[in-house]
Amino acid sequence: MLEPNFSPFPEIRTERLILRCLNKADAPELLFLRSDDEVMKYIDREKTKTVEEAEAFVEKILQNLDINEGIMWAIALQEAPDTLIGTIGYWRLIKQHYRAELGYMLHPAHWNKGIMKEAVMAAIDYGFKTMNLHSIEAHINPENVASGLVLEKTGFVREAYFREDYFFKGRFIDSAIYSLLNK
Repeated sequence: MLEPNFSPFPEIRTERLILRCLNKADAPELLFLRSDDEVMKYIDREKTKTVEEAEAFVEKILQNLDINEGIMWAIALQEAPDTLIGTIGYWRLIKQHYRAELGYMLHPAHWNKGIMKEAVMAAIDYGFKTMNLHSIEAHINPENVASGLVLEKTGFVREAYFREDYFFKGRFIDSAIYSLLNK
Protein backbone atom coordinates (compact mmCIF):
# COMPACT_ATOMS: atom_id res chain seq x y z
CA MET A 1 0.00 0.00 0.00
CA LEU A 2 1.11 3.56 -0.73
CA GLU A 3 2.71 5.19 2.32
CA PRO A 4 3.50 8.83 1.49
CA ASN A 5 5.66 10.92 3.78
CA PHE A 6 5.55 14.69 3.22
CA SER A 7 7.96 15.56 6.03
CA PRO A 8 10.11 17.49 5.52
CA PHE A 9 7.99 19.40 3.02
CA PRO A 10 9.23 18.73 -0.52
CA GLU A 11 9.88 22.10 -2.13
CA ILE A 12 10.28 21.74 -5.90
CA ARG A 13 12.11 24.10 -8.26
CA THR A 14 11.62 24.15 -12.00
CA GLU A 15 13.03 26.44 -14.67
CA ARG A 16 10.72 29.32 -13.67
CA LEU A 17 8.80 28.15 -10.62
CA ILE A 18 9.03 27.28 -6.96
CA LEU A 19 6.44 24.85 -5.64
CA ARG A 20 6.52 25.58 -1.93
CA CYS A 21 4.49 25.00 1.21
CA LEU A 22 1.32 27.04 1.62
CA ASN A 23 1.18 29.34 4.63
CA LYS A 24 -1.33 31.75 6.17
CA ALA A 25 0.38 34.69 4.44
CA ASP A 26 -0.95 33.18 1.18
CA ALA A 27 -4.56 33.68 2.30
CA PRO A 28 -5.21 36.94 0.37
CA GLU A 29 -4.01 35.40 -2.91
CA LEU A 30 -5.97 32.22 -2.17
CA LEU A 31 -9.05 34.31 -1.51
CA PHE A 32 -8.63 35.93 -4.91
CA LEU A 33 -8.15 32.59 -6.70
CA ARG A 34 -10.99 30.83 -4.93
CA SER A 35 -13.45 33.73 -5.39
CA ASP A 36 -12.59 35.04 -8.87
CA ASP A 37 -15.29 34.40 -11.49
CA GLU A 38 -12.76 33.53 -14.22
CA VAL A 39 -10.73 31.13 -12.05
CA MET A 40 -13.80 29.46 -10.56
CA LYS A 41 -15.77 29.27 -13.82
CA TYR A 42 -15.17 25.51 -14.19
CA ILE A 43 -14.39 24.63 -10.58
CA ASP A 44 -17.75 23.50 -9.38
CA ARG A 45 -17.37 24.36 -5.72
CA GLU A 46 -18.58 27.21 -3.54
CA LYS A 47 -16.42 30.33 -3.73
CA THR A 48 -14.35 31.45 -0.77
CA LYS A 49 -15.84 34.61 0.72
CA THR A 50 -13.37 35.89 3.33
CA VAL A 51 -9.69 35.89 4.21
CA GLU A 52 -10.64 33.89 7.30
CA GLU A 53 -12.13 31.16 5.08
CA ALA A 54 -8.93 31.15 3.02
CA GLU A 55 -6.86 30.86 6.22
CA ALA A 56 -9.03 27.95 7.36
CA PHE A 57 -8.43 26.29 3.96
CA VAL A 58 -4.66 26.67 4.45
CA GLU A 59 -4.98 25.14 7.92
CA LYS A 60 -6.91 22.17 6.50
CA ILE A 61 -4.24 21.64 3.83
CA LEU A 62 -1.50 21.75 6.48
CA GLN A 63 -3.39 19.26 8.68
CA ASN A 64 -3.73 16.83 5.76
CA LEU A 65 -0.04 17.29 5.09
CA ASP A 66 0.83 16.47 8.71
CA ILE A 67 -1.04 13.16 8.52
CA ASN A 68 0.17 12.38 4.98
CA GLU A 69 -3.35 12.46 3.51
CA GLY A 70 -2.58 14.96 0.77
CA ILE A 71 -0.15 17.58 -0.41
CA MET A 72 -0.69 20.96 -2.00
CA TRP A 73 2.01 23.28 -3.20
CA ALA A 74 1.81 27.05 -3.58
CA ILE A 75 3.00 27.91 -7.10
CA ALA A 76 5.28 30.97 -7.14
CA LEU A 77 7.63 32.48 -9.67
CA GLN A 78 11.30 32.16 -8.71
CA GLU A 79 11.74 35.94 -8.85
CA ALA A 80 8.81 36.39 -6.40
CA PRO A 81 8.83 33.29 -4.16
CA ASP A 82 6.53 34.78 -1.52
CA THR A 83 3.72 35.59 -3.97
CA LEU A 84 1.32 32.72 -4.63
CA ILE A 85 0.12 32.67 -8.25
CA GLY A 86 -1.57 29.27 -8.09
CA THR A 87 -1.82 25.93 -6.37
CA ILE A 88 -1.26 22.33 -7.37
CA GLY A 89 -1.49 19.15 -5.39
CA TYR A 90 -2.62 15.64 -4.73
CA TRP A 91 -5.72 16.01 -2.62
CA ARG A 92 -7.30 12.56 -2.84
CA LEU A 93 -4.96 9.64 -2.22
CA ILE A 94 -6.21 6.15 -2.98
CA LYS A 95 -3.45 4.41 -1.08
CA GLN A 96 -4.47 0.81 -1.68
CA HIS A 97 -4.35 1.42 -5.45
CA TYR A 98 -1.23 3.64 -5.55
CA ARG A 99 -3.32 6.35 -7.18
CA ALA A 100 -3.90 10.04 -6.43
CA GLU A 101 -6.03 12.83 -7.85
CA LEU A 102 -4.28 15.95 -9.09
CA GLY A 103 -5.90 19.36 -8.81
CA TYR A 104 -4.65 22.84 -9.70
CA MET A 105 -5.57 26.47 -10.31
CA LEU A 106 -3.69 29.50 -11.59
CA HIS A 107 -4.09 33.28 -11.50
CA PRO A 108 -5.48 34.52 -14.85
CA ALA A 109 -2.53 36.92 -15.29
CA HIS A 110 -0.37 33.82 -15.75
CA TRP A 111 -2.60 31.83 -18.12
CA ASN A 112 -1.31 30.78 -21.56
CA LYS A 113 2.37 31.03 -20.57
CA GLY A 114 3.11 27.34 -20.01
CA ILE A 115 3.27 27.82 -16.25
CA MET A 116 0.63 25.23 -15.39
CA LYS A 117 2.19 22.70 -17.76
CA GLU A 118 5.53 23.25 -15.99
CA ALA A 119 3.91 22.82 -12.57
CA VAL A 120 1.99 19.70 -13.66
CA MET A 121 5.18 18.12 -15.02
CA ALA A 122 6.92 18.76 -11.68
CA ALA A 123 3.99 17.28 -9.75
CA ILE A 124 3.93 14.21 -12.02
CA ASP A 125 7.65 13.70 -11.50
CA TYR A 126 7.23 13.93 -7.72
CA GLY A 127 4.17 11.67 -7.75
CA PHE A 128 5.82 8.89 -9.72
CA LYS A 129 9.41 9.09 -8.47
CA THR A 130 8.95 10.06 -4.82
CA MET A 131 5.41 9.03 -3.87
CA ASN A 132 5.65 5.82 -5.95
CA LEU A 133 2.25 6.36 -7.53
CA HIS A 134 1.15 3.90 -10.18
CA SER A 135 -1.38 6.31 -11.67
CA ILE A 136 -2.60 9.88 -11.41
CA GLU A 137 -6.10 11.04 -12.22
CA ALA A 138 -7.62 14.45 -12.82
CA HIS A 139 -11.34 15.29 -12.85
CA ILE A 140 -12.37 18.35 -14.82
CA ASN A 141 -15.47 20.06 -16.08
CA PRO A 142 -15.28 19.14 -19.80
CA GLU A 143 -16.12 22.72 -20.75
CA ASN A 144 -12.70 23.68 -19.36
CA VAL A 145 -10.88 23.15 -22.65
CA ALA A 146 -7.67 24.82 -21.40
CA SER A 147 -7.36 22.37 -18.49
CA GLY A 148 -7.95 19.43 -20.79
CA LEU A 149 -5.19 20.68 -23.08
CA VAL A 150 -2.75 21.02 -20.16
CA LEU A 151 -3.49 17.45 -19.16
CA GLU A 152 -3.10 16.13 -22.71
CA LYS A 153 0.17 18.07 -23.22
CA THR A 154 1.56 16.43 -20.08
CA GLY A 155 0.65 12.90 -21.18
CA PHE A 156 -2.77 12.36 -19.63
CA VAL A 157 -5.45 10.49 -21.56
CA ARG A 158 -9.17 11.11 -21.21
CA GLU A 159 -10.53 7.82 -19.93
CA ALA A 160 -14.11 8.69 -19.10
CA TYR A 161 -16.86 11.17 -19.74
CA PHE A 162 -19.71 11.10 -17.26
CA ARG A 163 -22.91 12.85 -18.26
CA GLU A 164 -24.65 14.89 -15.58
CA ASP A 165 -22.90 13.05 -12.76
CA TYR A 166 -22.18 16.10 -10.59
CA PHE A 167 -24.86 18.27 -8.98
CA PHE A 168 -23.92 21.87 -8.18
CA LYS A 169 -26.03 24.99 -7.71
CA GLY A 170 -29.25 23.41 -8.87
CA ARG A 171 -27.99 21.75 -12.04
CA PHE A 172 -26.29 18.57 -13.18
CA ILE A 173 -22.82 18.95 -14.71
CA ASP A 174 -20.74 16.57 -16.82
CA SER A 175 -17.29 15.35 -15.73
CA ALA A 176 -14.26 14.24 -17.72
CA ILE A 177 -11.72 11.96 -16.07
CA TYR A 178 -8.11 11.96 -17.23
CA SER A 179 -5.44 9.49 -16.18
CA LEU A 180 -1.70 8.98 -16.50
CA LEU A 181 0.13 5.72 -15.79
CA ASN A 182 3.64 5.44 -14.42
CA LYS A 183 5.48 3.67 -17.22
